[in-house]
Amino acid sequence: MGLISKLVGQTAIYGLSTIIGRFLNFMLVPLYTRCFSQAEYGVVTELYSYTVFLMIFLTYGMETGFFRFMQNKDDEPKVFSTITTSLFSSSAIFIGLVFLLLSPISSVLGYSDHQDFVMIMAIIIGIDAFTSVPFAKLRHENKALQFAAIKLTNIGINIGLNILFIIILPTIAKTSSNQWLVDNFSTPKVVYIFISNLAASVVTLILLLPDILKNRNGFDYDLLKRIFSYSWPLLISGLAGSINEVYDRVSLRYFLTVPDGVDASQYILSQVGIYGANYKLAMIISIFNQAFRFAAEPFFFSRMKEKDSRQMYAKIMNYFTIFTLLLFLVIMLYLNIFKLFIGSNFHDGLGIIPVLLMANIFLGIVFNLSIWYKVTNQTTFGIWITGFGALITLAINIVFVPIYGYVACAWATLACYVLMAVLSYILCQKHYGIPYKIGTLAAYFILAGVLYYADSAITFDGLILSYTYKTVLVGIFLILTVGNEWRILKAEKKL
Repeated sequence: MGLISKLVGQTAIYGLSTIIGRFLNFMLVPLYTRCFSQAEYGVVTELYSYTVFLMIFLTYGMETGFFRFMQNKDDEPKVFSTITTSLFSSSAIFIGLVFLLLSPISSVLGYSDHQDFVMIMAIIIGIDAFTSVPFAKLRHENKALQFAAIKLTNIGINIGLNILFIIILPTIAKTSSNQWLVDNFSTPKVVYIFISNLAASVVTLILLLPDILKNRNGFDYDLLKRIFSYSWPLLISGLAGSINEVYDRVSLRYFLTVPDGVDASQYILSQVGIYGANYKLAMIISIFNQAFRFAAEPFFFSRMKEKDSRQMYAKIMNYFTIFTLLLFLVIMLYLNIFKLFIGSNFHDGLGIIPVLLMANIFLGIVFNLSIWYKVTNQTTFGIWITGFGALITLAINIVFVPIYGYVACAWATLACYVLMAVLSYILCQKHYGIPYKIGTLAAYFILAGVLYYADSAITFDGLILSYTYKTVLVGIFLILTVGNEWRILKAEKKL
């Protein structure tokens, strides 16, 4: 329990920076969904969807490879400098290629009139890919506070510039006699969202540079080959996983059925915008997933040689499931409050939120399950698992998006992660044997489902009675789940 408490503490620090940061970014959603049309917000949603795929491609599994090879004492001195040299080279080549091929790339993506969007995003992705391992180094060294400070600085700059460009300068421009202000800031422009992000990424790179430069211990090509041999399956599985994560938004451009007499481009972007705005509400669980991953990945690797590691992995799965189901209930039972974060013209998509919340819970479960093939160096299994999920995602989106639109995207995401979790569990039990308590986990899901149904089945007219009832339901979930885990701990203590 002391070790799990340490994991909880690390998760709390990473989580605090991640949650605060994501929450502050989340607070931009009300701004975007009120200052921009559905179609304009669709541009932001679509372009940021591509970043997920490209970040995985440009980091090519090196983040996890860093954690794995830092466990080898002979390799440790040169792991960081070797990986950062490789990432710097690949990121620079990527930015250069986008610059040289900017016109055809923009045309393929449907942004021939906005090549500046594409170029700015390419620079952001290149910088963020390069800085991924310096951030991993801070996690490895348990420098959670420094990690959090740099992340929050990035987010603060991004949000501050968004407010400056979208609210302050347009307000000034309306009454200004300065023609430059009037020409550039009289109305909010989507491009300033990307410029704000770029500035934040540049400052982040500057803050990390001292640590990068003082850890230059040479480049070891043979070491890089061994790291890449370990990491390339993670690259392939990551690319397949990115299909699961973002293909839903991309598929709307290609498979959505456009009603007659409607401008196709604007309609598609508006549907992407509605889906993206509502997806942001489901990202609350994703925020916790990310915070948990930051703390859990180095923790899992550091404990992999201990005799009780598998039992600990199973315990952590139980606690993870309880907490994410608690988030699910809080969001869904108090949805009338949470929905205020997005503009009312985006509320048509609220029906997909429970599906997407549950999908993000299973995504976190898939991450928990993935530890078995990472610690046993069988990372090729990651390809099969995520590849299987990608096929599910592609099939459901291709078949059902033309009929059901973005609703099909949400269900495809859930089906993908549920089936990936099932497959990963089966393979885990065959090749590694972590004693997950499937019956207990299933009971927690059933309990959350029953309480969610109880909330929708019984309604009260008064706000006080209504929210008291909702709070009681959340309390019942906490009492039963935490009480059960406490009972198990007491029984194990006796043994």
